[in-house]
Amino acid sequence: MRFDVVTLFPELFAPFLSVGITRRAFESGQLDVQCSNPRDFATGNYRRVDDRPFGGGPGMVMMAEPLQQAITHIRTQRSAPAPVVLFSPIGKRLDHADVQRWAGSSGAILLCGRYEGIDQRFIETHVDEQISLGDFVLSGGEVAAMALLDAVARLQPGVLSDPDSHHMDSFNPALDGLLDCPHYTRPEEWAGLRVPDVLLSGHHGQIERWRRDQRLLWTALHRPDLLDAARMAGRLTKQDEVVLKLNR
Repeated sequence: MRFDVVTLFPELFAPFLSVGITRRAFESGQLDVQCSNPRDFATGNYRRVDDRPFGGGPGMVMMAEPLQQAITHIRTQRSAPAPVVLFSPIGKRLDHADVQRWAGSSGAILLCGRYEGIDQRFIETHVDEQISLGDFVLSGGEVAAMALLDAVARLQPGVLSDPDSHHMDSFNPALDGLLDCPHYTRPEEWAGLRVPDVLLSGHHGQIERWRRDQRLLWTALHRPDLLDAARMAGRLTKQDEVVLKLNR
């Protein structure tokens, strides 16, 4: 799997690719990440990649030609075609299902915009998909690209110490799309607060029921939309509904 990142700041990715658990995916080559700087494909003494917007207004706009040249070069380096993905406010909000789709793909070309945006003609000509992290604006697409790469990397075999760890993540189908439950560790009492007794009981059936109940209640409290989706998909049991009714 290969992801090519088109960015004016490739140096931002060096530390990201070399630390943390997900570095295993990058170091092993399971997830090959290559950075290309459009400034390397710009012409003129100053290698300009941006210019003032037609019609006036603040800021600068990334020019189409250097980006096109960068994309063309990347495509010659890849063994198979790859979609061009732009991180943009108008894109679909990234969710777990999207991450799973990308984790099972052959990769993509990730375009990190800067300044006021990118010449619309380039977007209409080359961009296949647009992704948003949420309703807020970043200085550039690099942080969004790292978020996608991190989420994809941790789903690769052998990256996490426990291969079943990501199955217990929030939003995972293994949890019926619910939020994960709260977690506790040593000591048993901290700042006057105790670990729930059931977690110390050693009774695995009761522990799993408690965790399921907590997932239901946390999702109902914090993300009722996820609970509604699970209910509509028929993922909630009669006992689940009883738990939710008793805790309204």
